[in-house]
Amino acid sequence: MISSALALWWLALPVLLLPIWWHRQKRQRVKSEPLATARFLPAAPPQTARIWRWEDLILLALRCLLLAALIAWLAATTMPWRGDTVFISPALAARADARAPAWIKQQIATAGLSAAPQIPLPPDALQWLQANESEWRPGARMLVLAESIPMPSQLPPLAHAVDIRLLPAATSTASAPRTQRSVVVAAPVERLAAWRAMFAAFEAADGSRYLIEDKPSSETELIVWDSQAAPPPGWHAPLWWLPPSARPAALGATDAASPPLAINGLQLQIASSPQGRLWTSAAMPPQTADAARALYETWQSLAQPVQPYPMPAMQLAPRRNSPLAMPNTPPAAWLAYLLLALFALERLMTHVRRR
Repeated sequence: MISSALALWWLALPVLLLPIWWHRQKRQRVKSEPLATARFLPAAPPQTARIWRWEDLILLALRCLLLAALIAWLAATTMPWRGDTVFISPALAARADARAPAWIKQQIATAGLSAAPQIPLPPDALQWLQANESEWRPGARMLVLAESIPMPSQLPPLAHAVDIRLLPAATSTASAPRTQRSVVVAAPVERLAAWRAMFAAFEAADGSRYLIEDKPSSETELIVWDSQAAPPPGWHAPLWWLPPSARPAALGATDAASPPLAINGLQLQIASSPQGRLWTSAAMPPQTADAARALYETWQSLAQPVQPYPMPAMQLAPRRNSPLAMPNTPPAAWLAYLLLALFALERLMTHVRRR
């Protein structure tokens, strides 16, 4: 991976015109022999002429190749050229409210980096910094401004100081809107109250509002089928809950006979069907608070996607004396050997030409 700034070395290719110009300026005097009668002739200045020999052409080609190889080596070699830098998250810069620009300006001024260049924060910020920090000079500071950064499993050891600052959440006296989750419950009247009581407890646990409906829709997350009859074939949901009295085979379960699993103290049998994932347990509907809590925790851990843990604002001190070698960097060692070989040939041809 060659940095775009390092690739600017290719703009130095016009330097190849210097050897050509130098060789064209070479002159060799015409050899002359004094004659005895030359004193009777008027004096004339000596004449010069361009003489191109095969040694000159080879030497010119070697010098042009030497300069071209030197430019290629500079373009392929990572050298620290960046100084203090401010990284701004694209999501933070794209916010429509006026609070974000004012906060960004304040943090940059507080850090004393008003004159530092600002570049967008790439994805996987810490991993990207570790892989590319060889472009920064020793002692350079980095300021990271973002709304949220996922917490990595392990902080990478960086060779530069990194100050991570996150936009504080807006304080508001108004209560945040409650998340609405759609659930379909099909149960007899004598057990419907127990199911409703369970979802009311779930509302108190996570603050969401569970909308219990009679028919599924595209927003339905869960179908509770507490009935011995077969469900309508058009009903689909990511997850189904079935008490033992229900018939998993009626939904076309492919592995209904799989052994039960013990999760959070809950005996649970999981099967697949064309209409969704099936959970069957004797604890449905739960009769105690512990059983309801076990069912809720199992649902959140297995059915809901894992959310990344946000990284808190912190200052990362340097933990290395030098940056890591850049991954996926093409080796430039062969260019160094080529430079050495061309330099030796150029010196040899220069010596031959002087003979």
